[in-house]
Amino acid sequence: MSKYEPPLTVTPRMLALVAEISEYVGQLTAYRDDALTPQLRRGNRIRTIQASLAIENNTLSVEQVTALLEGKRVLGLPREIQEVRNAFTTYDAMPSWQPQRQADLLAAHALLMHGLMDDAGHFRKCGVGIYRGSRLLHMAPPANRVHTLVQDLLRWLAHSEWHPLIVSCVFHYEFEFIHPFADGNGRMGRLWQTLLLSQWRSVLAYLPVETVIREQQEGYYAALAAADQAAEATPFVEFMLNALLQALVEASSTDQVTDQVTDQVARLLNVLPPGRALKATELMQCLGLSHRPTFSKSYLKPALAAGLIEMTDPASPRSPAQHYRRVVK
Repeated sequence: MSKYEPPLTVTPRMLALVAEISEYVGQLTAYRDDALTPQLRRGNRIRTIQASLAIENNTLSVEQVTALLEGKRVLGLPREIQEVRNAFTTYDAMPSWQPQRQADLLAAHALLMHGLMDDAGHFRKCGVGIYRGSRLLHMAPPANRVHTLVQDLLRWLAHSEWHPLIVSCVFHYEFEFIHPFADGNGRMGRLWQTLLLSQWRSVLAYLPVETVIREQQEGYYAALAAADQAAEATPFVEFMLNALLQALVEASSTDQVTDQVTDQVARLLNVLPPGRALKATELMQCLGLSHRPTFSKSYLKPALAAGLIEMTDPASPRSPAQHYRRVVK
């Protein structure tokens, strides 16, 4: 029996993205791995989970997800709270899995969808389609083919000699095409790509690429549709590599963050790249915050005190026209 090989056209754009991403990853691995403090790891993990679930229409904010992690009570739909708790448990267990093992894939789905569906941890037994509103975007293969298709994909994953960046993107697309579970396929595909990337370079375990996908959600679904239309993963691989690069650029922009700086300040710096100046209200909107005192106490004042941001009009700190910008060192 011939081995399955996912159809893919390697393009110059793809190769250029792989080279640029590898350069950023090399920099992060060299001087950022030790600087990625527990606070920043936790902050990035919170952003990853909140964004991945938001793509699936979970309405909980970063603040609410953070509060849940801290054991606080949160007002929200029970299902959405369960989704967040499951996601934290699942990502914590991620280092123990081997991506090519079907048993680990099923175990991850069981954790991720615990209490949310009856057959968590089992392949679907019925047909399924991907819809946006009432529009059918993709009709998945019949249920009786799922087991064989997944086995072929995992077998390819175990022996592929392609670059790990390309392998992770191809797997993500092929997984979404098969749609092996009745629910949770999107978050599982993103989780497994993170697992693959983390086994290539450990620093990528905490890269919140999901936040970029969330911001470009229409592009994410358009890339999946374009890959379906082309009958190969190429358009989706290019999209995901670009999203990875953007996430790495944003991560590199927070290199000034030290052990003494909180993950809230790191998030503030992420939404305020060099060359931009924003009002406090605009920063709050970018961060998904609504409580001004919390923003001032936990985000704005610590960043100002650390010399990481500055006022555009320091002579009038309370001016309604006051803007804030990054301090480039």
